[in-house]
Amino acid sequence: MPSHLLTCHGGDGEPLVLVHGLMGRGTTWPRQLPWLTRLGAVYTYDAPWHRGRDVEDPHPISTERFVADLADVVSTLEVPVRIVGHSMGALHAWCLAAERPELVSALVLEDMAPDFRGRTTGPWEPWLHALPVEFGSAEQVFAEFGPVAGQYFLEAFDRTETGWRLHGYTARWIEIAAEWGTRDYWAQWHAVRSPALLIEAGNSVTPPGQMQEMAEICPTATYLKVPEAGHLVHDEAPRLYREAVEAFLAAPRPPA
Repeated sequence: MPSHLLTCHGGDGEPLVLVHGLMGRGTTWPRQLPWLTRLGAVYTYDAPWHRGRDVEDPHPISTERFVADLADVVSTLEVPVRIVGHSMGALHAWCLAAERPELVSALVLEDMAPDFRGRTTGPWEPWLHALPVEFGSAEQVFAEFGPVAGQYFLEAFDRTETGWRLHGYTARWIEIAAEWGTRDYWAQWHAVRSPALLIEAGNSVTPPGQMQEMAEICPTATYLKVPEAGHLVHDEAPRLYREAVEAFLAAPRPPA
């Protein structure tokens, strides 16, 4: 029986689990759902600390906690799944594939790298702390984040009677990202055996060259760079993203 943390969006066949990035939510994939549901049974997932501002989570933040939580959820589907991960979700997806390979049959990994050591959250912390807890109108959200990210956050935030409220706490989101600056995830990537599609934005948040190096290391990986896109490749270059993902998921895969 699927977990209550998975939302089913229809489709038949091998499951596809969509895993959002930092400050995202499972509700941010509506433009991809119509074509993804033709490729399998599609589920969206909400990661810890992204499930609503009223949802308390007393556990310490760690990548291991995220991956264990994702493993618990995916295992309820009782068959290996294909995971489509954006940013933070991509990291957790490949860590899961490394730790629990029986749960993952393929990976789509969008704009995330294994090694942010030495980089800090300092430059963007003041901006995050200055965000209002609630935006009173959609226009205010677009003014803050721009047209593409603005739409993304309208879909992610808690909808209230008076506006759009942050669906988590900025201090926790900063803590999540700060961990990435203290360690690397190359060992986990080296352990991945499932086929993987790596999609890097031209205006990427990842350190230069790392996603291409990931593809060179892994014989089952394919790499695509989308020069005209920013971090939200699936929304900024939707046609290229769709074509790449459809071709990858339709390709024959070696037996497990």
